[in-house]
Amino acid sequence: MTDARFCTDGGATLIVSGAGPMPVSVELVGSRARVVAATSGSGKTWTAVLPLRASRWGGAELPLPAGEYDLRIELAAGAAAEAPASVPLAQLGSLRAELSSSTLTVGPPIDPAYDSGEGQAALDRRYATRPAALENAVFFESFYGRNASCNPLAIDRELARRAPGVTRYWSVVDLSVQIPEGAVAVVDGSPEWWRARGSARLLVVNDWLRRTFARRPGQVVVQTWHGTPLKRLALHRPGFHPRRMAAVIKESRRWNVLLAQNPYAARILGKAYAFLSRPIWVEGHPRNDILTVGDGVATRAALGIAPDERVLLYAPTWRDDRTEMVDFVDPAALAEATDSVVLVRGHSRTLLSGRDAEGPRVVDVTGFPDTSQLLLAADALITDYSSVMFDFSVTGKPMFFLVPDIEHYRGQLRGFYFDLAAHAPGPVVRTEAELVAAVRDDDPAAFAAKYTQWRDKFNPRDDGRAAERVVGRILDQGFIQV
Repeated sequence: MTDARFCTDGGATLIVSGAGPMPVSVELVGSRARVVAATSGSGKTWTAVLPLRASRWGGAELPLPAGEYDLRIELAAGAAAEAPASVPLAQLGSLRAELSSSTLTVGPPIDPAYDSGEGQAALDRRYATRPAALENAVFFESFYGRNASCNPLAIDRELARRAPGVTRYWSVVDLSVQIPEGAVAVVDGSPEWWRARGSARLLVVNDWLRRTFARRPGQVVVQTWHGTPLKRLALHRPGFHPRRMAAVIKESRRWNVLLAQNPYAARILGKAYAFLSRPIWVEGHPRNDILTVGDGVATRAALGIAPDERVLLYAPTWRDDRTEMVDFVDPAALAEATDSVVLVRGHSRTLLSGRDAEGPRVVDVTGFPDTSQLLLAADALITDYSSVMFDFSVTGKPMFFLVPDIEHYRGQLRGFYFDLAAHAPGPVVRTEAELVAAVRDDDPAAFAAKYTQWRDKFNPRDDGRAAERVVGRILDQGFIQV
């Protein structure tokens, strides 16, 4: 008989035990994380201790990301593993979990009383309009709390340096999200999250504000956005939908300031979000500061990549008509054909629904905390319509554009603001075979003129001091008190 129970001594764990010889291995296997048990036994009985936390890429041990995990018990050849008895839902401090047969379901540490529409509405009423004074604090959120990265992270780091006494809250989907040193994690939907968002004097976000939100008097929202657009956004998306228009205008009215990487992006974002009469700061992307002064040595080491390996970063954007990352590339075949290590970086919107890509010399970095560090570590970028192209060009390194669905994407899904093929600072290819040939035959001189024109247009303010300028304006305008 196989038994299981949760334990919180020394941290949340799942303890599985049974009779007979000790298993060859006991593991929890999820889409983005894996845990191997420490096993012990006497020959007649055995016990496996599975910590419900994991470390990736040399980072700190953090609670497992929310999701489902297969409990895999491998016995000696010919022996069948018995599924343990179910264990009911339990609050385990940094997470909550339940075991049903061989499936472990992990969730964020939200009190079940609040994990419902009614519970969230009650918290909204309690905190969104509370009359208490605003707190001299900053509420940060990046990609709906899926990670702590992008422009908000760079602003956080500069703000921590210049105003160390200011409290910095980070919105996270669960406690598996690594946050900056000295910051305070608030789990999305928790009472602490509602309180922090409703009382912080300054909010710094890079996407829409979720749930109900109304700025209180004295609150300021700085919308950093998350990239220069090639694909059409908001009011410019194909097809006229009154409900979409109303939602876009309602959202943009929540913002006080909009950050743009360059004058082109300022013009597009201002019109796409009907943000024409309020401040747009054209200061470059703070997230790109590191690209002018950093190197990829530490990131390569964390990913287990030798200094002399060629690294290709494959980073396509998401598709409106699918939840998972596109499968236009076989990363293992690409690695072999180009004698490279291939890093696979799915869009943040594919993080929860997808699974890590696997294969020789393939590293799935969709869950890696900071894209900018990956751009430093890569020798070349392979993308399609992602705004990462406007960031990677800061490095001056080669770019390749794999666009097998360009007609569908341009004509039906989104549409473009300019002709990518005419202006791309690198080869535009339609098949994986063409991509391999382009990578093998890479000649930087062939695209040197286009690359220079591209950088002149899109990277004039990416000089390594964008975060300094943005935080300077935040402090000069008194958005927070130092």
